[in-house]
Amino acid sequence: MPLALTVLGTASPHPCPGRPASGYLVRGGGAEVWVDAGFGTFAELRRHTDPERLDAIWISHLHADHSADLLAAVYGLAFGGLTPPAPVPVYAPRDCAPRLAGFFGRPDASFLTGIFDFRPLSDGHTARHGGLTLTARAVVHDTEAYGLRAACDGKVLAYSGDSGPCAALGGLAAGADLFLCEADIDRHREGEQRVHLTPEDAGACARGARRLLVTHVGPTLNRAAATARAAAVFGGPTAAAVEGDTHTL
Repeated sequence: MPLALTVLGTASPHPCPGRPASGYLVRGGGAEVWVDAGFGTFAELRRHTDPERLDAIWISHLHADHSADLLAAVYGLAFGGLTPPAPVPVYAPRDCAPRLAGFFGRPDASFLTGIFDFRPLSDGHTARHGGLTLTARAVVHDTEAYGLRAACDGKVLAYSGDSGPCAALGGLAAGADLFLCEADIDRHREGEQRVHLTPEDAGACARGARRLLVTHVGPTLNRAAATARAAAVFGGPTAAAVEGDTHTL
């Protein structure tokens, strides 16, 4: 199975009609991984695969537009007849399990052990499923956050997650066949913490990659304009991430 990315959702910071929040399906080496679980992405995931077939779930950070549909997955996998054959590994910041438990009014997440196996991320964390290797890199955001390099058969998909400008993004993109990168904001405001990227930031961070795919475009921008601005800086093949599209590396 070649390395491939299917776009489930790209909206920021909330879902729009026909456009769920952040979520992606990564396939490669016989493995299927749901990367980020923003609002509305569990339903879109089901368009492309049976959730029972997931080898892992990977969450870049715990903001709701990247993680809230873990709740939908709980209802589907625990109560909706989509029970996986074994608990699904969930790679996420360490507060993921208690946050889910809190939603259900439980003191801990032990009631989820039949469906989820929570595994905390850290900088440099690596996991392997089939022929697919997932490596996390800490990035700069206003909460614990990670970018991802997914590698299979010599191909590399890199993903920024949510991040402000930082050296880690250049490392993620270096040598990647495709860099999936956020371009959330129109510009940085004076004195404001830089926790997201402009399209120009995305283009600059992507320069070590072969192709750039722009995602997570916020409400002060539109996808076409953000993609054009990122492409002007990147100087290589650039496209917008669009729901339902699959990119094979």
